[in-house]
Amino acid sequence: MGGSGLVAIALLVLAYAAVSRRLLGSVITPAMVFVAGGILASTDVLGWLDPTIRSESVRWVAEATLTVVLFSDASRIDLVALRRQYVVPLRLLAIGLPLTIVAGALAGVAVFGQLAFIEAVLLAIVLAPTDAALGQAVVTDPRIPSRIRQGLNVESGLNDGICVPLLLIAIAIAEAHEGAIGHGAAVHLVLEEIGYGIVGGVLAGVAAAVVVRLGVARQLVDSIWLQVVPVAGAALAYGLAVWMGGSGFIAAFVGGAVFGALRGDVGGEVTLFLEETGGLLGAVTFVLFGAVMLVPALHDLSGSVVLYALLSLTLVRIVPVALAMLGSGARPPTVAFLGWFGPRGLASIVFAVILVEDANLPHEPVVLNTIFLTVGLSVLLHGVSATPLARRYAAWFAPHPRHAFEAVPAHQQRPHRWSARRTDREIADASTEPAG
Repeated sequence: MGGSGLVAIALLVLAYAAVSRRLLGSVITPAMVFVAGGILASTDVLGWLDPTIRSESVRWVAEATLTVVLFSDASRIDLVALRRQYVVPLRLLAIGLPLTIVAGALAGVAVFGQLAFIEAVLLAIVLAPTDAALGQAVVTDPRIPSRIRQGLNVESGLNDGICVPLLLIAIAIAEAHEGAIGHGAAVHLVLEEIGYGIVGGVLAGVAAAVVVRLGVARQLVDSIWLQVVPVAGAALAYGLAVWMGGSGFIAAFVGGAVFGALRGDVGGEVTLFLEETGGLLGAVTFVLFGAVMLVPALHDLSGSVVLYALLSLTLVRIVPVALAMLGSGARPPTVAFLGWFGPRGLASIVFAVILVEDANLPHEPVVLNTIFLTVGLSVLLHGVSATPLARRYAAWFAPHPRHAFEAVPAHQQRPHRWSARRTDREIADASTEPAG
């Protein structure tokens, strides 16, 4: 990626930043702006961005983004709050996520007759994680029951980390199926990736937490450098794991969880810089997605690709969510709301880059085009629908009795990327909700 590419990305970020406050609450989301900007800067239009998906720069940005995001999401896990308000996220993750992968794999086999079953499974895993940032209004609008918006927020924060080992296992199976490696080597590879990933994450998380706890207690760490610690912790987790032969992404997720658990409340909001870094890297990733991935996919569309993308965003997500919420007390509008707002974003993009690098799939173009079209449609459809559907759902909920399933308050958690700070209205909303 040359100088023109950097200029294009910088101008896009500056342009959005200049009007970002005006766009809050509108149907125009950051992801939509950056993807559209990427398309504009692509070789087919202005020609400012010309790397391919196999470029080292694209892989570096994608991997750095997911590393920071995984560490950040995991560091915000509140086990006490999850134990108290576990119904929605637990059902979505423990029941909805596996069923979504199964439904996605079956849909892949049915729609694409040429795909091997393991390729359909890989496609389903890549498109299973959700990205709450693409439906920002849904997780930040205080008029929506906190139990619902926080359930979606927690689901989005955890499902990408859960899908990483599943992706590694599926890639190893695919390689063994194609004869690239033996079955024994595949098992050994997966165990190394997961095992060393966990070790690297634990070591990095402990190191970062020790710096925060000791540094704050003894007044050794400057407040500015305190914000740098989690970023360094994420980099350390990834680096240690890769150095040992493990998965840097598993390490980032484990490291963030360990850091968040050991740090406790010491140091206050020490992850602001980490979250802002993730937001900036996410913006760059979406620009590259528009220029490098979506544009080529649009040139090579087929009816099967379009059909699967639409199924992935609707039935493949909504039916598993409906099954997951059976017996919970959630009413149909709530189930539909939870089912629709499962946007696909950063994790799916990065997983696709990993597939290109690590998996040798016989039908790689079909798999990649399907992933990219699904994410592109999600950016548009979930972005456009987030604000109006959030308002409509909030209006439906307003007159309902306070003892309903949706009315049970949830522990307030910092919103997902691109909306790190709560508004005054959200803070007031949180202060008036009863505890428990």
